[in-house]
Amino acid sequence: MARLPLVVRSLRFRLVAGFALVAVVSALGTGALTFREARTSVLKQGQDSVVDQFRESVDAVTPELTAPLGQDRLAAVVGQLATAHRSQHWRIAATYRGARVGSEPGDAFPELTPELVRSVDTRLAAVFQRVHTAGRSSLVVGLPVVYGSGDAERVRSGLAFYLVVPQTEEQRDVRALVTAIERASVPALCLAVLLALVVAGSVLRPIRALRQATRKMADGRLDTRLAVNGSDELADLSRTFNDTADALERSVSELRQMEARSRRFVADVSHELRTPLAAMSALTEVLDEESLRLEHGTAEAIRLITDETGRLVRLVNDLMEISRFDAGAVELSLDEIDLAESVRQSLAARGWDTRVEARLPDALRAQVDPRRFDVVVANLVGNALRHGAPPFTVDLAPRLDDAGRAWARLVVADRGPGIGAAALPHIFERFYKASSARVRSDSSGLGLAITAENVALHGGRVRAENAPGGGALFTVDLPVRPTGRDGEERG
Repeated sequence: MARLPLVVRSLRFRLVAGFALVAVVSALGTGALTFREARTSVLKQGQDSVVDQFRESVDAVTPELTAPLGQDRLAAVVGQLATAHRSQHWRIAATYRGARVGSEPGDAFPELTPELVRSVDTRLAAVFQRVHTAGRSSLVVGLPVVYGSGDAERVRSGLAFYLVVPQTEEQRDVRALVTAIERASVPALCLAVLLALVVAGSVLRPIRALRQATRKMADGRLDTRLAVNGSDELADLSRTFNDTADALERSVSELRQMEARSRRFVADVSHELRTPLAAMSALTEVLDEESLRLEHGTAEAIRLITDETGRLVRLVNDLMEISRFDAGAVELSLDEIDLAESVRQSLAARGWDTRVEARLPDALRAQVDPRRFDVVVANLVGNALRHGAPPFTVDLAPRLDDAGRAWARLVVADRGPGIGAAALPHIFERFYKASSARVRSDSSGLGLAITAENVALHGGRVRAENAPGGGALFTVDLPVRPTGRDGEERG
């Protein structure tokens, strides 16, 4: 199902449409009731006037009529009545014992319905109805001639007169009434829309202010507050927003202070540990050289101390690096280097070139920080060697994205068990270890986090996934900045 356009779904449109709908329904309802009452009044007034005139005219001529009545006499009486009301366009007919005489020769009087004739033949009072024929409305009146004064003494004479009067004036009055109602409805609708716009503006103004304030809060401007005017529901909403903003600002301020203290503590502790650890490392190296001449148990203890000291040194170095990232004190020392040669040197320096298959181009030059690129390669390959299974591969190749920008793609893969689905979203988080069994591993849990920080510092991207054939797959994309002949970055 297609969604409605944004304008139609807006609150302003719904408020204006609601007011307009109420105005239209009210105008139509009021107009319909007014029209019905006015039309009934106009028609009834004209009807009563015609019936009264017709009765008076018939009463004036009936005393002269004596039985038996011939057709000529009836025609004369009908003609006399029609002539007296020629200006009103009366058409008159008279019936007596099955004979009918009309005021106009050849007039069949189609308006005289059988129901009306039966009503006149069975009643003692005038009968009338409105009839529509040939697109015209006419008032038809049937008036039986009776003798006697009381209801019990009144008897039908058998003579009846019928009057057909066109309701031209009444129809004209009704049309004028409809036009007046239509003309009155249009201003009412315009006024309703204007009022709707005014009301919508007064309602939407604080809502727009709330939306803008919310966006500012989302952008980190926690000191944003709303002006509170009035005591209605919107004012209560503004007060609630301000109270919530106050509480959020206090909470965030406390969290930032705690985070700052935590970072400062880590940096201070790491800095204080470096000096004694340097002395311990030097001492363990000496002891490690002498361990070959010592007893087996003593030699094992010395090797254990050496390994744990090295692990502690790596952890402190990683903590120092992370603290520099947090403090924003890290700067790139860009240099144009051959990335392929840098990968070869990184693997060879750690003795990994015999364990890892490196598929590298002849040359791929880019401007990077050499030391940090070496850290990226070492951390990814070391992670694969610790937690994966052979064969281990490192691929480096240039590529272009959809916008035509040049990138260098580094892919480190292994054929181990891969990364668990639950661990995959958190693999670059600090101190995160995918398996509880590796809590005491040589890894500090900071290597991949430092890798992600270094890649982001270069404006690149890193992602982890499981290869289709099994094993973990780490992909790094670094932008290849265009360089001039002197090796300096352009633009």
